[in-house]
Amino acid sequence: MEILDKFLEDKYQKKRAIIIAIFVAVFLLFVFLLYSWLKPAPSCFDEKKNQNETGVDCGGVCAIKCAIVAQDLTSQESGFVESGIAGKLDLYARVSNPNSTFGSKKFQYEFKLFDSAGSVVATKKGVSYILPAESKYVVENNVEINGVPSRIEFNILDRDWSEFVDYYERPQLKIVNKTYGQINSGIGFSEAKGLLKNESVFNFNTIRLDIILKDANDSVIALNSTEMNTVKSGENRDFRALWLNRFPGEVMNVEVQAGVNIFESDTFIKQYFVPGKYKP
Repeated sequence: MEILDKFLEDKYQKKRAIIIAIFVAVFLLFVFLLYSWLKPAPSCFDEKKNQNETGVDCGGVCAIKCAIVAQDLTSQESGFVESGIAGKLDLYARVSNPNSTFGSKKFQYEFKLFDSAGSVVATKKGVSYILPAESKYVVENNVEINGVPSRIEFNILDRDWSEFVDYYERPQLKIVNKTYGQINSGIGFSEAKGLLKNESVFNFNTIRLDIILKDANDSVIALNSTEMNTVKSGENRDFRALWLNRFPGEVMNVEVQAGVNIFESDTFIKQYFVPGKYKP
């Protein structure tokens, strides 16, 4: 009799547990359906990152653009060299962009030259651009000075960031067959020559070449700049830069920087990135 009572009691407890579990499941399902029905639809003001937003209530379907958080541009070196023209110098600074997805379509900069007494003998402002993860020379040729400079300052005054949110590939511009040598006859003291190869799939209206001559210590001793117009995809083009006058130092290395401002090409920009503007 006791065995039968125990069997019936166990059966009752199991049945009771099953009923409770079913009740709990039905209750939870009801709560979920009620929440789904009553909860507000995602919006650009719900303080949540939902829909296809790229940030909390910004980007994607939201009209508000997300703030761009980009590391600032840095300058590792700057200096001045003789230009070959009396009363004028060539200035340079090397600028690096530590961001892999942000470029600056326009950054403003300023060179200042000081004499030994600390007085400003020259000021030169300019505007340039820089691509993601790029390190480049900024060159200003034939800057007029009013004194004898002993030091130089280079400052980045402002920058306008663009985010490369789609696939991005750096323009494939290669420099080969670089040579430098003095001119034995004709006009000028020396020249640098080479071949530019446009291995990009785009035609470029203007490509700027900055030629940097360095000595054995990797110090800049002379500068020059030139431009090439209408360089087609797959085209190879010879270039030549001429120095009319002798400059101090012995040239041991020729560095040629080829740059194309992709921010001014509507076709190129549309294929490679969607810009998001940011100005700190």
